[in-house]
Amino acid sequence: MVATALTWAYGRLGRHYPRVFMALELQTAYPIILGTYALFSFYYKGDAGTFFTLFGITCALAAVSIVIACVKTFPLLRPVEAWIAGERGERATAEAWAAAVSFPWRMIRSVAVLPVIIVVIPSAILSVALLGLSPLAAFPFIAGSLVALGYSSMLHYFALEIGLRPVLVDINQQVTPRTEIGLSALPLRWRLLLTLPLINVITGLIVAALTSEPGGGGADLGLDVAIAVGVATTIALELTVLLSKSIQRPIADLRHATEAVMAGDFSTSVPVTTGDEIGELATSFNEMVQGLAERERIRDAFSTYLDHDVAEYILSDGFDQEGIELDVSVLFTDVRDFTKFAAGAEAKEVVAALNRLFEVVVPVVRRHRGHVDTFEGDGLLAVFGAPEPSDDHAIRATRAAIEICRRVNERGEAGDLRVGVGVNTGSVVAGAIGGAGRLNFSVIGDAVNVASRVEEMTREIERDVLLTPATAAAVKPALAVESMGEYRLRGVSGPVELFAPTTRHPAASDREPEPILASAGRLRRGISRRLSGGGD
Repeated sequence: MVATALTWAYGRLGRHYPRVFMALELQTAYPIILGTYALFSFYYKGDAGTFFTLFGITCALAAVSIVIACVKTFPLLRPVEAWIAGERGERATAEAWAAAVSFPWRMIRSVAVLPVIIVVIPSAILSVALLGLSPLAAFPFIAGSLVALGYSSMLHYFALEIGLRPVLVDINQQVTPRTEIGLSALPLRWRLLLTLPLINVITGLIVAALTSEPGGGGADLGLDVAIAVGVATTIALELTVLLSKSIQRPIADLRHATEAVMAGDFSTSVPVTTGDEIGELATSFNEMVQGLAERERIRDAFSTYLDHDVAEYILSDGFDQEGIELDVSVLFTDVRDFTKFAAGAEAKEVVAALNRLFEVVVPVVRRHRGHVDTFEGDGLLAVFGAPEPSDDHAIRATRAAIEICRRVNERGEAGDLRVGVGVNTGSVVAGAIGGAGRLNFSVIGDAVNVASRVEEMTREIERDVLLTPATAAAVKPALAVESMGEYRLRGVSGPVELFAPTTRHPAASDREPEPILASAGRLRRGISRRLSGGGD
């Protein structure tokens, strides 16, 4: 009910809420003052009028202290007020969160001396004067008042935490804050070590006052305060420390485990050492980590059977299963004379040879920021420009094709296998294709089919890499290309002009451009002529 009321007040007051709540919360000082004088009345004889006079004067002094405290601490709330008023930038949000979290402790620290100087000491002197007591009686008065002041300070601290919670919940909906070293807040262990002994002292004083003979005077008050403080800082402190450790140790285990999970260690777990709410929290944490580990295994499996970028895209919020239309460049590579090779080799040899080939090809595709769409037997379909669109996909696809052929056909990094590569640029539909619970992220369209047909022409034209007119136009002037003439492609109506990437030899820059990847074919043909006795 309290939380609901505070949330409602926050919604109604807006940026004025923090100051209004603080000003109202500080009014709890008056009931505490009344309770303190009620406690003193058990130790000092005096008529009711005297005590109410003292109460009224002390309340007036407290009002002065409250006004000064508000003037001094209201500026600490400015980042919070600015955020509530609409200043929602990243820096402003972080500053508002830090200011709201730090405010209870900063407020207590900044005004801690004010009530002592303005309220406690003057009230003690005035009480001694009006009650006709010895000047030494001021010291028991001050001691008892300081106990009440300590209680009041802790009450203000916790009340301010509760009051600012609606603001912090609102801020956390926009940003996920991270605590920083030096953040001004009272640690949990100090809350326990300060609050629990203080409760014991107050309880001891009240019990002593109610059970002692009335009118015992300052000697009895001073003795009761000393005994209560002594018990709270010795016998009760031991239990307080043990309670503090029983709470802090499991929380420390949770913090260390959280840091390990953030570092990527999903094998960590929190020891469940208690059967209370903290033990339930540790159990829930362990179950959460197991779920994260399972999700990470699925992600790893995704990245094994899918391209890493595609896996990340599918797992992201931006993934649209219905598909999107994109301009991409499609690279299709296929092994030449693979049927003949497979017929004369064992199954294990065929699989090993293909894996060795793809160990070369796949990293090249990734290095040029493409992704492998499909493995089609001895062929591979790669896409550049999807799932994330880019303007230079044609250049990257062509450079990947050149590097693949250089490493496979010229350097022989895939053994005896040789490949041809066709590249086409055009519009495709990219999305999740499939049904009955089995989907595959892929691209479909004529641009894909044309790339496959262009690759087939590398056998006829004897060029390792061939490009369509759309790709050739897109790579100029970054890459030089040479027209190979017009050809009819299977399944494509009308002739299509094909192009091959070209370069100049370093030692003969004045020669006509020649295909950069034709050397492997010429070498093979030259070796064949020598073996057949065809001459030099």
